[in-house]
Amino acid sequence: MDRQLVFRKPKFLCLHGFRSSGKILQTELQQWPDFVLEKMDLVFVEAPFPAEGKSGLDGKFDPPYYEWFQSKSKSDDEDYSAYRNFNECVAYIEECMTRMGPFDGLLGFSQGALLSAVLPGMQAQGVALTTVPKIKFVIVISGGKFGGFKFSSPKLAENSFSSPIECPSLHIYGEDDIAKPYAIELLDSFSFVDPFVIHHHEGHVIPKLDEKGLEVMLSFIEKIQGVGGT
Repeated sequence: MDRQLVFRKPKFLCLHGFRSSGKILQTELQQWPDFVLEKMDLVFVEAPFPAEGKSGLDGKFDPPYYEWFQSKSKSDDEDYSAYRNFNECVAYIEECMTRMGPFDGLLGFSQGALLSAVLPGMQAQGVALTTVPKIKFVIVISGGKFGGFKFSSPKLAENSFSSPIECPSLHIYGEDDIAKPYAIELLDSFSFVDPFVIHHHEGHVIPKLDEKGLEVMLSFIEKIQGVGGT
């Protein structure tokens, strides 16, 4: 009997930004055309910790808001020298991947993008996601690099970028994005092999895709369809 290959959409676990929610990220991604979104299986979850302070989205989107981990300094959200609940956050993501998976990749925005960028290396080092399939690709939107000039590295993640990350990756950042220097640092460090890049003209947002951005996005999706599960 001939074996028939059954192709499925690449499945992403989607990690929202700081003091946001899965529901908000899902709404923000509606900026992208339906024919793009229809090519991916996107699963949205809430971060494990309720927001400990005011959200920058207050007044734009309804609460509740959540965060993946926190600065160790409870009085300073901008202190990135040490963190609280990072290990717990990573364990929670692994639990979500076990319960809702299997997943092929990660998509993250802002704080979620930091995680999407670092987790493949952590998995390769054997310190995270050891009970779930290998991450095959990532989308990093307005992200950055742990261990760079802005974000110190949590101890668990300190060797995550010690070797180039070979899974296909798409990096998206804006010209007026507060994360622009950190996104560029991640790219300039050659942490990812042959990354796809969309540089848009907006700020710290999920952008609309112009003609060039759409071309890059579709090329990335074509690439990962050959990597994802069948």
